[in-house]
Amino acid sequence: MKTGHENNTDGIGSGLVIIDKPQGWTSHDVVGRTRRLAGTRKVGHAGTLDPMATGVLVLGINKATRLLTYIVGASKTYTATIRLGESTITDDAEGEVIERRIAAAVTEEQIHAGIAALTGEIEQVPSSVSAIKVNGERSYARVRAGEEVKLKARPVTIKRFEVHDIRRERGGKVLDIDVTVDCTSGTYIRALARDLGAALNVGGHLTALRRTQVGPYTLEQAHTLEELAKEFSYLELDDAAAALFPRRDLTEAERVELSYGRRIAECDTDEITAAFAPDGSLVALLKNKAGQAKPELVFATA
Repeated sequence: MKTGHENNTDGIGSGLVIIDKPQGWTSHDVVGRTRRLAGTRKVGHAGTLDPMATGVLVLGINKATRLLTYIVGASKTYTATIRLGESTITDDAEGEVIERRIAAAVTEEQIHAGIAALTGEIEQVPSSVSAIKVNGERSYARVRAGEEVKLKARPVTIKRFEVHDIRRERGGKVLDIDVTVDCTSGTYIRALARDLGAALNVGGHLTALRRTQVGPYTLEQAHTLEELAKEFSYLELDDAAAALFPRRDLTEAERVELSYGRRIAECDTDEITAAFAPDGSLVALLKNKAGQAKPELVFATA
């Protein structure tokens, strides 16, 4: 883990910044703030979080922005609170309530059955107020213009959908459910809240969302923006790649070949593999092809 003070970031290296995003900030806001703290324009993110959400936001700085493509598709873990009995236009607490139904008759058994039906491989219709493009325009822009948008269902996998607590609020008119969700990339947790409410005929939306893990990167590694302003800290490129991919340690001859973009003997796995020089520095990402390991990205060129 590298550190550097905000006013002393000249020549900052490459790596991942694991941020605990505050509520109310857009992911773009966080990228802008990080650019100023790191003293570099080359900052990108590995998938956004809604302004309402908090938690793990993975940013890449300098050469590590090239790793972000591989992190975007990583599995994610969230803690969330679902409210049954109210539907909103955005499927979360940011949008206006468009329907209320009394949820007093909903039983815990029905809740668990509804959640079981939303676990595993499912077809999910994303929330209409989302950044998905429809004929070149963001879906949320079309909804805000008064258009009714129906997005196509897409396959996602809900690996875990666990209930921790069920609370009856407002005299039992609404139910708040605290859950943990492990899921594949592209899953909308607020769509899970919407669909659970729809299945139970009372409506539902998300009132709280916190991302606790993206791939191998966890909330325990994350820093707040306030902490980064005091001492800028990031996971170095070599360590970030080692956590993300299978590792291959190179001979000096293999390092030289890869530095010229040439192929070497194939890897033990067909997965993307991080190749490291004898001194431990990241040289390239490799992928087996036609009996050899082909460099997909070269970080240490000749």
